[in-house]
Amino acid sequence: MTETRDVMIKRLRMRSMRRGIKEMDLILTDYATRALDGMDIAGLAHYDALLEENDHDIYGWVSGQFPTPAHYLALVTEIAAGAKGVVAP
Repeated sequence: MTETRDVMIKRLRMRSMRRGIKEMDLILTDYATRALDGMDIAGLAHYDALLEENDHDIYGWVSGQFPTPAHYLALVTEIAAGAKGVVAP
């Protein structure tokens, strides 16, 4: 059975809230609330792939502690733009 767009968004929101570290819960929940409804299926699939990555890696990319892989750069930049106050400048 194929997942509908609405079900996919609900699943991604839940996965954004239930991360391994609290900082990523806050950052990704905020991003999911702001962005998922406006994404097309390709964007949702790309975000889904990002959520498969390790939380410490994603946090390092969002905070600028280490380079973001090129295929995630635009998405991580967008996530980081909303992470002010959670990620140290």
